[in-house]
Amino acid sequence: MTETDKDLEALFAAARETRDDMPAGLAARMTADADRIQQDHLAPAEPVRSRPGLWHQVQSLLGGWAGMGGLVAASAAGVWIGLAPPEFLPDPAGLVFQQEEDLELFQSFAFNDVTLEEG
Repeated sequence: MTETDKDLEALFAAARETRDDMPAGLAARMTADADRIQQDHLAPAEPVRSRPGLWHQVQSLLGGWAGMGGLVAASAAGVWIGLAPPEFLPDPAGLVFQQEEDLELFQSFAFNDVTLEEG
């Protein structure tokens, strides 16, 4: 060991032998302060009592974003089918604005046959 290491070791040994005591009452004040802080953090927080907004209520009613996505997809499909129906379905605009008396809804029967049928 070098001379500086010996001097340093002697200083550490002297520091280990000497014990400085805390001033009177410091430990008690530190413990009381720690207890107070701990009690503040352990106290139950008051629950927030706010009502969710209308949009949040509608969203949860429909099943969240997944349910709303399905509803949007079904609505878009309904609009598409309504505006451009397949060939086997009657055209809604043609039904409303049709001037013919004998309107064919399906190939098996006519619209007049269904409405004039007596029960």
